[in-house]
Amino acid sequence: MNDDLQRFIDELRARVSIVDVVGAKVKLTKKGREYQGLCPFHNEKTPSFTVNESKGFYHCFGCGAHGDIIKFEMEANGLPFIDALHKLSQQAGLPMPQLSAKDKKEEEERKSLYDIMETACNFFERELRMPDGAEGLKYFMEKRGLSKETIQKFRLGFAPNNNALMAHLKAEGINEKEMKELGLIAIPEDTSRRPHDFFRNRVMIPITNKQGKIIAFGGRVMEKLEPKYLNSPDTPIFNKRRNLYNLDKAREVAYKEKNLIICEGYMDVIALDRYGFGYAVAPLGTALTEEQIMEAWRVCPEPILCLDGDSPGVKAAMRAVDRVLPILKAGYSLKFLFLPDNQDPDEYLQAHGRESFGALMKKTKPLIDILWQKYTENEDSSTPEKKALIEKTLLAEVAKITDATVRSYYAQEIRNRIYLAFKQTAWQKREYTAPQPRTYSPRPQPTPVRTTPAPAPYNPPIQNQEPPAYLDNIPISDPLPMPKAYEPVAQQRQRTPQTPTYTRSNNGYGNNSYGNNRYGNRRNSYNAPRPQINHTISNAPETLRQSADGENDKNIRFMIAAELIYPELIDEYEEQLLGSDIKNTKLKELLETIADIYHDTETPMSSEELLEKLSTTPQNQQIKELWELDMLQKRPPFINDLRRNIDKLLLEDKLRSLEEEIKTLTQEVCQNFTEDAYTRLTELKKERDTILSHAAEPEI
Repeated sequence: MNDDLQRFIDELRARVSIVDVVGAKVKLTKKGREYQGLCPFHNEKTPSFTVNESKGFYHCFGCGAHGDIIKFEMEANGLPFIDALHKLSQQAGLPMPQLSAKDKKEEEERKSLYDIMETACNFFERELRMPDGAEGLKYFMEKRGLSKETIQKFRLGFAPNNNALMAHLKAEGINEKEMKELGLIAIPEDTSRRPHDFFRNRVMIPITNKQGKIIAFGGRVMEKLEPKYLNSPDTPIFNKRRNLYNLDKAREVAYKEKNLIICEGYMDVIALDRYGFGYAVAPLGTALTEEQIMEAWRVCPEPILCLDGDSPGVKAAMRAVDRVLPILKAGYSLKFLFLPDNQDPDEYLQAHGRESFGALMKKTKPLIDILWQKYTENEDSSTPEKKALIEKTLLAEVAKITDATVRSYYAQEIRNRIYLAFKQTAWQKREYTAPQPRTYSPRPQPTPVRTTPAPAPYNPPIQNQEPPAYLDNIPISDPLPMPKAYEPVAQQRQRTPQTPTYTRSNNGYGNNSYGNNRYGNRRNSYNAPRPQINHTISNAPETLRQSADGENDKNIRFMIAAELIYPELIDEYEEQLLGSDIKNTKLKELLETIADIYHDTETPMSSEELLEKLSTTPQNQQIKELWELDMLQKRPPFINDLRRNIDKLLLEDKLRSLEEEIKTLTQEVCQNFTEDAYTRLTELKKERDTILSHAAEPEI
């Protein structure tokens, strides 16, 4: 990028308010120093999308979208880089700078390629209405039941069998080299054979990019010939692994419907659109790729993979499982829909109609079900060794999931299913019944045994003399006064303090010698003195229980150093780090600056480039004082080792927050009991215990 263009971009960022740019697409509400709204890049009900006016960037804590005004125009409105600059320059009243000779040449060449594809598309559309295209028009209208409006909407056409496209393009001044580069003609290696049209005697489906420009074609035969579909090869403007058919038309509808359907082929997409499902897309002549899945996630976090119910459809689902497992992340997955009777969407819709298909969409299968089916269906499990092999294979597949949290939940679910399928005994399977909701009834009052003369009667009005059963074993961090309404009468008298012996137990808080309720020893008389309890939990180094702010700062410093060594980790962990409770403002500003600079470029940055950019910022001194960075630079670890360490540190941070909230809620429950507070406390304890149990498990 030349200096003039860079200065122009800097001037744009200074003059144009990012709130105005984003606000044209998103309804924003001011909250503190930032603005908040619903993210335009993924479906959400609770706002997690923020815009920082002073720093000039937006960030979504839900999907991780991050950037400046230029990136927003490109991503939200589907504009190429130069078009986004043009739009913003008009808004700012700034003249566009002259591009360098190289940039201008590349831009003109790319524009020329789009123009050639547009010329070819116009040719195919016209041929469909010519005598040579009568067979193709009949196929679309009679066999597929498409209306003229649908044919026009999707710009369907016909490729004749007489090299007419090549002749037409030559007449337009386009040479054979450009035609071959775009996959419109084939030039045989045998020089004795003449070049010919790549698509011949096929109905034509144009493929567009997200901006709606023609980048490729798919051609389908009308008879039972092979190959059924012929697709454009990869070209300078088309990559079949990255694009999804119809995404430009489906994207806006998918945002509104909060859904996205991924079909197997072009005609399935067109059929679904005809029946009112305008949010369908399809891969381009390949099995669903990782790039296409991530592109779909930008629109919908859990798209539906709609497949034929036949054997090829099941195989396609299994391939999709292999592709999506390594890239799974919290909240993002695939759902699967298999159509009955080996029908494709077009056949099913013609036979059963829109409402029936809509009902099927509510009966999708989650990814975990397809993974389980892949490795257990029709597998021999007659011996312990074969059962062990199934378990080992499934857990090996789960180990491919990069996200540690998602991986742990998948491992837990697989182990549960293995237990239910293989490890329960016959009597367990036969006699098992679902647990019933617990009912609470007043406990019988034991007769007090007095060993000393009874003092003068003291009977204040009391609502309940026994605490509810579900208050048993609620841990408290400090001695707190017991609610009067729950304190037995005899215990309200003068007591002699005594300290019981405290021992840790499986629940993390310990048992004591005075019974299973912290309010008194039910085995002894009610006039026994109430012990003063001091429940404390040591921050043992072998556990994840760390609470000091200093530990948090050390964790953040290490993670920042890791991102500076491997900048690709910024994309992976930015959302979690920015969403964590960083009390050290300097570290938080450094983290935000690193993310801003990293997202400022169109291509991924190297560690050296990132550090060079940071050297001109006010945070440069902080980086010099980052001894963790110096340590990692001297002996760079493998990136996967850093990922494991970061996952562990983030887990510690989560646990630390949980412990603080548990402590606060425990005090609230003991001082002013409410059902809501108790329910929330129970949920937090379960979440904490789940984290601790997973942390204790060996890594898969």
